[in-house]
Amino acid sequence: MNRILVIRGGAIGDFILTLPALKALRDARPQTHMEILGYKHVAVLAEQRFYAQAVHSIEYGPLARFFSRTSELPVELADYFASFDLAISYLYDPDRIFETNLRRGGVENLICGPAKIVENAGHAARQLARPIEELGIHVVDFAGRIFPSIEDREFAREFLASVAQPIIAIHPGSGSHEKNWPLENWIGLFSPDSRLAKLGSLVVISGEADDAQTSQLEREWKNRDLRFARNLPLPRLAAVLERSIFIGHDSGISHLAAAAGANCVLLFGPTNPDVWAPKNENVRVLRPPSGKLKDLQIETVEAALAGVLSG
Repeated sequence: MNRILVIRGGAIGDFILTLPALKALRDARPQTHMEILGYKHVAVLAEQRFYAQAVHSIEYGPLARFFSRTSELPVELADYFASFDLAISYLYDPDRIFETNLRRGGVENLICGPAKIVENAGHAARQLARPIEELGIHVVDFAGRIFPSIEDREFAREFLASVAQPIIAIHPGSGSHEKNWPLENWIGLFSPDSRLAKLGSLVVISGEADDAQTSQLEREWKNRDLRFARNLPLPRLAAVLERSIFIGHDSGISHLAAAAGANCVLLFGPTNPDVWAPKNENVRVLRPPSGKLKDLQIETVEAALAGVLSG
C-alpha cells in the first residue's frame, strides 16, 4: 500500500489515544505516504512529525456532501479519496452514509474503526487499535507518543528561557466540571508557604475553555513569579510540556503531556483510568475511592508531586 488516509475527528485526547495504533502502522509501513483528515489544530500534532506527510481539515465545507444520502459528491474530493490504497475511518457514522459515499466516490479499501469507546471493553487505545490489527499488524504498545519538530523545541527553549528548573506545568481545567479538582485546592497546593512553591517554577496551561480558572489564578497569584501558557498551538505546547513535570485532570492536555514525555501526576474522579488514563510509564494516577475529586486531599497530591520532583 503506497497511500493511506486516516480519518479521525474528535478532541485532543481522542486523537492522542489513536496514536499508538498509527505508530504501529507507521512502524510497519515506514515508506507509505500517510495523510490524516481531522480537526486541523489537533491533527497538526502528527503533520511532518513522524506520523503523516500531510493533514487536512475535516471542517472543509464541500466535505459535508459526503454526509448526505442524496448530495452529488464533489469530483475533486471523490478523486482525492479514491487516490488512496486504503482509508481508515473513525468517524461516527451509525447509518453508514459517509461509508457509502466514500465507496461510491471510488474508495475500494475501507476499514471503519470504533467511533465510540465502550467502557467495559478494555483501554481506549486498545479499542482504537483494532482497525490496524485487521491489517495483520500487532499493536503491543498503547502509550501515545508525540514527536515535536526542531522548530517546536526551539520555541519551547525560548519560551522557558527565563524559567528556573525544575518546571511544574499545571492544567487546572478539563472538558467537564465533574472532572476538575476544586480550584481552591490548586491554590492551596501551591500556596506561597507550601514546599512545592519552593521546589520548582510554575507554568499554568490554559485554553479558551479555561478562562474562568485562569482568571481566578491570575488574581490569586498576581504577585507570584510564574508563567501562563495561553492558547499555544498544540505542537508548541507539547514541546513546552516535554521540558516539564505535569499535573492535571482527565483531559486532552494531560494526554498531550504524557505523550510528550513529561512525568505526570493525573487526578481522576468520575472517569475510569483503566479506560481513559494514558498508558505511558511516566504517568501516575491519583483517584479517591469515592470517585469524587473533592475528596482527593491536597496532602496526597503534594506528596505524589514531591516524589516526582525528588525522583
